[in-house]
Amino acid sequence: MYLGIDIGSSSSKAALLDDGKKILGTKIVNLGTGTKGVYEALENLYAEAGITRADVRYTVVTGYGRLLYKDADRQITEITCHARGMHFLMPQVRTVVDIGGQDSKVIRLDEDGTVRNFVMNEKCAAGTGRFLEVMARVLGCSIGELAVLAAQATEDVAISSVCTVFAESEVISQLSQGAHPNDVACGALRAVAKRVAGLCGRVGMEPEVAMSGGVALNATMVRILGEELGCDVTPAPDCQAVGAIGAALLAREFYRKANPVETA
Repeated sequence: MYLGIDIGSSSSKAALLDDGKKILGTKIVNLGTGTKGVYEALENLYAEAGITRADVRYTVVTGYGRLLYKDADRQITEITCHARGMHFLMPQVRTVVDIGGQDSKVIRLDEDGTVRNFVMNEKCAAGTGRFLEVMARVLGCSIGELAVLAAQATEDVAISSVCTVFAESEVISQLSQGAHPNDVACGALRAVAKRVAGLCGRVGMEPEVAMSGGVALNATMVRILGEELGCDVTPAPDCQAVGAIGAALLAREFYRKANPVETA
């Protein structure tokens, strides 16, 4: 068995792979860096697969909290793991978009899944899941409900501020002036999509485009991003676990290289 772990700022993901590269299971827990989320995800994954930690040959950890996890054999960046996981799940994809809680990243892949280029937005919350959390709080709803509100919008309320703090004040002002929450929610998603589209331009986007990460579950966000990019955007299967799956694939690769006779 080979284990991949992806510890994000707001969730922990784990994936288990066998020697034949069959995905034996994935688990997602909505607790991230600095919590017991990763251990809860692993406990659930082991129980479902009917194994113990001793059955795992090699572990790779990735994500925002990877440096804090000491039980892995190797730590690998999210860029490499998301690229590997996406190519395994959707080999036709050339551009990967991941809108995370603390950063957003766009990765351009070659035909063999090699990372050709990437760009990240990690210095500002605008264009990330954190921005959406703030907008949802102002509107008095969850991030999931934000998507529902946006889907019912009749127009976008433009959010011009690129800073999350100023955008929060701008949205409060718009609501006080009578803007409909549905339209404000749609404007919030549009603001994120515009920032991510800018990253796509910088990386040299090529179709097909797919999304990994939890935001890919937001169908309204996926649609609006496609409108901004002028092309279809597809959520990856098991989108939240793409990085963990990539980490598990790398764990298998590292183990087999180190033990060629045993794995022949």
